[in-house]
Amino acid sequence: MKKFLVGFLVLNSLIFSQSKVGTTVGQFLKIEPSSRISSLGGSGAGNFGNASMVYYNPASLGRIRNIDADFTVANWLADIRYNYGVVAINIGMVGTFALQIISLNSGEIPVRTVEMPLGTGEKYSVTNFALGLGYGKMLTDRVAIGLVVSYFNETIWHSSLNGFFFNFGVQYQIPESEVTFGAAVSNYGTHGKYSGTDLFINYDFDPKKYGDNDRLPAELRTDEFSLPTTFRAGITYTVKFSKDYQFILSVDALHPNDNNESLALGGELKFLNLFSIRGGYRNLFLDDREGGLTLGAGTDISILNSYRIRFDYSWADYSKLKAVHRVTFGLNF
Repeated sequence: MKKFLVGFLVLNSLIFSQSKVGTTVGQFLKIEPSSRISSLGGSGAGNFGNASMVYYNPASLGRIRNIDADFTVANWLADIRYNYGVVAINIGMVGTFALQIISLNSGEIPVRTVEMPLGTGEKYSVTNFALGLGYGKMLTDRVAIGLVVSYFNETIWHSSLNGFFFNFGVQYQIPESEVTFGAAVSNYGTHGKYSGTDLFINYDFDPKKYGDNDRLPAELRTDEFSLPTTFRAGITYTVKFSKDYQFILSVDALHPNDNNESLALGGELKFLNLFSIRGGYRNLFLDDREGGLTLGAGTDISILNSYRIRFDYSWADYSKLKAVHRVTFGLNF
């Protein structure tokens, strides 16, 4: 376990030598897919139990039992549509494999110019897509590791960028206790830059000179930008009052490469192994944050002793940007 922690700290020092706000692409990769964890303020490094935990820490895959699936829909900021799906399949001693899909779509937006501020009659859209393959395994009865390899694409009208990234992590549960530590790196991958026909222009080398070719075919050159890489480390502690009542407290420390450090804090009260109510706070201690309070609830229903169905809802305050609502449907069989 010490080797894992040392490795994460070394990697952390290499990745996050600078911290700059608004200098990364692939911002949709920062949107949390799990209604349960988002209602806990986003504190998911030490959490496990269902497939969507892979977003926060791929090591959680090692603790999946049987086949587990999660599907989330969210009305993101400015009425942008967000969809997420993940399926994890446990294959005994081999480990657990997962397929993860993320989709974001702005819908049609009118094209406006300085000359035609009310619109040209054309419409464009912004779409984001990511597809990932994951694997997790229990190295011992206490230590789990995991890795997700993903492809992503961003498209704005006729221009796009794409690339690959990795998520990887580790979880450790203290023997004879209900304490789990977790650490993970998210969105560590290639740089990306936009290309496409929107960057094609006609160029006049010397506008003051007449008689030359004033419509030379040219292309604008765009810079490369990194992905929003984040290192998170957290702890989850479960207090069992009885077999029917328990309280889960989780805390994450986050260190992104495009913002300052912050904390994610959340608590969940479960009763009768059926219902849960949750609350938390995201981006704690982050300067200039928008909102932060998160709330949610969920139910976990057993059917025929071999199927479990989950419904989770979360509400997250974004202050001037209003609130975000998420709904997650889960199935284990």
